[in-house]
Amino acid sequence: MDGFICNLKTYRVLKGLTQGELADIVGVRRETIMRLEKAQYNPSLKLAVDISRAVGAPIEEIFVFED
Repeated sequence: MDGFICNLKTYRVLKGLTQGELADIVGVRRETIMRLEKAQYNPSLKLAVDISRAVGAPIEEIFVFED
């Protein structure tokens, strides 16, 4: 996806979570987390907020949309 950078893996690892654990916390499949970390999936606002809360980092630091 052009102009989309996802820093989720960094924050997930700092929090000590596996992809599966994070997926369980936010209510998605592990494959969704995997695709997010590869910047192959654009999250909904609800999912972005849930992930932000789960890893304890601001949304705009996890998901970066460039012009």
